[in-house]
Amino acid sequence: MTQAGMMTAGAEWRRAPLLPIAAGLGYATSVIHIYGLGPYIEPISQSFGWSRTQTTIGLTLATLVQAVFSIPIGLMVDRLGPRLFGLVGVLLTTGAFALLGLATGDRTQWIFLWALLAFATLPVQATVWTSAVASRFATSRGLAFAVTLCGASLAAALFPLLGSWLIARHGWQGAAPIQAAIWVVIAFPIILLFFRGAHDHRGKAAPADLPDQPGATLGEGLRSTIYHRLLLASLLFTFTIIALVVHFVPILTDRGADRMAAAGTAALVGLFSVIGRLATGLLLDRFRGSMVGAVVFLLPAIGCLLLLSGGTGWAAQAAAAALIGLTLGAEVDVIVYLTTQHFGLRTFGGLYGGLLMALSIGTATGPLGASALFDATGGYSVFLWLTVALMLASSLTLVSLPRPVYGKKAA
Repeated sequence: MTQAGMMTAGAEWRRAPLLPIAAGLGYATSVIHIYGLGPYIEPISQSFGWSRTQTTIGLTLATLVQAVFSIPIGLMVDRLGPRLFGLVGVLLTTGAFALLGLATGDRTQWIFLWALLAFATLPVQATVWTSAVASRFATSRGLAFAVTLCGASLAAALFPLLGSWLIARHGWQGAAPIQAAIWVVIAFPIILLFFRGAHDHRGKAAPADLPDQPGATLGEGLRSTIYHRLLLASLLFTFTIIALVVHFVPILTDRGADRMAAAGTAALVGLFSVIGRLATGLLLDRFRGSMVGAVVFLLPAIGCLLLLSGGTGWAAQAAAAALIGLTLGAEVDVIVYLTTQHFGLRTFGGLYGGLLMALSIGTATGPLGASALFDATGGYSVFLWLTVALMLASSLTLVSLPRPVYGKKAA
C-alpha cells in the first residue's frame, strides 16, 4: 500500500487543499470552446448565412483531434508529470479561443481557426488534471475528483451567461477575445501557484511516486472487456450529454424562450452540475461506483422526456436543466473513478487517455449529430428521443461491470 493509501481523507486534504480547485479551473479551461459555444451558434449562423451544422463543425474537428492524441498525451503525462502541460495549455487554449473572433465568413478560415484551437487544447485535456489529483488522493479520491471536475460545472454555468452578456454588448466577434481574456486572468494565477501532482515532485520526497503505484499495464487494460464496456458507456453517454449542453439554449429558444432567458435557464445545468458532482463524489467514496453511475446516467433521460412532453413553461424547462446538470456532474467523475478502481494508477494516464478518446469522439459527434438532425427535421425532437435511448444503454453497460480489483471496494 502506498503512503497516500494509508492517509486519512482529512490528511490528504490538509496536504493538498487547493490542488483540486486549481485542477478544476484548468478543467474548466479545457471546455471553454465546448460549453462556451452555445450562445455563439445562432449569431454566427445568422452573420454568415451558415447552417448550424457548418457553425458547429469546428467543434467536431477539435474533439476528434483530441481523440487521436488522447493516449499519447496520457502516456506523456505518466512520464513527465502534468504541471507543464497544464500551464502551457491554459495559455494556448484561451489564446486560440480568442482568435475565433477573427472569423470572416470564409469556411476554410473557420476550419483553420478551429484546427488551431484543436491542437491548443491538447495540453489541457482531462487526463492532465485528473492524473495530478489521483496521484495525491486515495481515501478521498471520489470527492477530490468531484471538486476537480466541478470545473466543467462552473464552465457550464458561467460560459453561456458570460458569452450571451458579452455578445449583447460587443457582438460575437468582440465577445470571444474578451471572454478568453477574462478567464485567463482568473484561472492562470491559481493554476500556477497550486497545480502540482506527485509526479511533479520528483526529487522532493514525493508522497506517491507513480512508478510504484499498483495497477494494470497498458496492454492488460486495453485487452480487458471491462475496459471495453467503459469505452462503450463513455461514447454513448457523452454523445448525448454534451450535445444537450451545447444545444440547450437553441432548444429552448426554438420553443419560444427569449435568448437571455434561455441562457439563464441553461445556467441551471451548470449550477446543478456542481451539486451532482459533489454528491456523486461522496457516493463513489461510499458505494459501488458502477451502480452509482448507472443510476445517475438515467437522470437526463427524464429531463428529455419532460421537454418532449410538451411542457413549455419555465418550471418544466428548469426541471429538465436540473436533471441534465445533475448527471453532467457525474459522467466523467464516474468514468475516471472506475478507471482507477478497475485498473489502478500504474498506467492511469494512458488508460484514461483511451477512455478520453471515446469521450472526445462522443463530444465531437454529438453536437454535430444534433445539428444535422435539426437541419433535417426542423426541430430537436428526434435528437431528444435518441438521447433517451442511448442514456438507457449506457446505464445498462455500467450495471454489467464486476466488482473492482483495486481500492477499498475490491473486498
